Amino acid sequence: MRKEKQVVPQLRFPEFEQVWEARKYNQIYSFYSTNSFSRDNLNYEEGEIKNIHYGDIHTKFSTIFDITKEIVPFINSDINISKIKDENYCIEGDLLIADASEDYNDIGKTIEIVNLNNEKVVSGLHTFLARPNKFKMAIGFSGYMLQNWKIRKQIMTIAQGTKVLGLATSRLGNINLMIPQLKEQQKVADFLAEIDNRIQTLEKKKTLLEQYKKGVMQRIFKREIRFKDVNGQEFPEWKKRSLGELTYKVGKKNKENVSYPIYSINNQEGFRPQSEQFEGLDSNDRGYDISLYKIVHEETFAYNPARINVGSIGYSYDLKEVIISSLYVCFKTNKELEDLYLLAYLDTDRFNKDILRYEEGGVRQYLFYENFSQIKIPLPSNKEQTKIANFLSAIDKKIALANQQIDHTKTYKKGLLQQMFV
Repeated sequence: MRKEKQVVPQLRFPEFEQVWEARKYNQIYSFYSTNSFSRDNLNYEEGEIKNIHYGDIHTKFSTIFDITKEIVPFINSDINISKIKDENYCIEGDLLIADASEDYNDIGKTIEIVNLNNEKVVSGLHTFLARPNKFKMAIGFSGYMLQNWKIRKQIMTIAQGTKVLGLATSRLGNINLMIPQLKEQQKVADFLAEIDNRIQTLEKKKTLLEQYKKGVMQRIFKREIRFKDVNGQEFPEWKKRSLGELTYKVGKKNKENVSYPIYSINNQEGFRPQSEQFEGLDSNDRGYDISLYKIVHEETFAYNPARINVGSIGYSYDLKEVIISSLYVCFKTNKELEDLYLLAYLDTDRFNKDILRYEEGGVRQYLFYENFSQIKIPLPSNKEQTKIANFLSAIDKKIALANQQIDHTKTYKKGLLQQMFV
């Protein structure tokens, strides 16, 4: 009889010494029938049975699925559910696998159900339902194990299709897995669950900070919150001025064709090196004529007139002599307007409404500088502008710190997923 492959992970808890066992997927999990209900057959209002659609596995649900933390649609009451067998209702420990995707990175994406809260749930369109059989598995371990790159690579290799990739249970059932004893499974699952809880706590903290900032900004620009000077005195009343009175266009062309660093404007991060935006390629590599690009210096605003409505605007801070595409509108402020105050105001709902009012065009709407300059904004004194900007910047720093902590923890978890499994 052929001896089975037995190895251990690179990183493990010291109390465990037993070797991990090699098994095929279908030696551990059995497949059960799923349904083909489309989105039209689902609703979020009422019903007896909830349905997990493959699209939600791709985009919404956590790998470790707790129904009390997710929003899952119901099957419409007019749909006949009498043919659903008892064995096809999900139970805790089940794996739900997305069997179709347009992207190799998402094909076979899997969630493991760890808490159903006594609710009835079925596995829906373009999914497989896999359940541990006689081979005992600790709740949570399978979900983490199937994120391991070695297993993901196997799944990507067996996917078939051109525009849309698909999986077959016969192929999925034949991939190789390495499984430890039950106690070690549970220890690994519990440890990684603690990391997930840490990430969720940080994400909640970030969300609360963002909500707080949004709420306080609304109150500031409605003048429900006012700041005072160093002597405790009120600042002067606010004025209303057009951006044309407070800003002026800039943007000298790079006619000498100098190889300055090339930047783009990202919807979330503002100015960003184009090599990051386009996976290592800048405009030189892509054959663009950079002599038409605009030279940007420090303390300059730039926006995409076709995408300012989705936040494509940035501030260069202390960047010196970079270039951006000629399609961007570039401007600076005069002495009456503090840059960081304006940057904060550009992130308000009130400004976004003004964008919609002043955009023009046919199929695609644009906000060129001529119309941008007509928008009127509230204008406090310079000293109060600075107070407002500093107050909001302090919140931004807390949000940025939370972001860094989230990214660091996710990177840490990613490393664990590669080292704690075989």
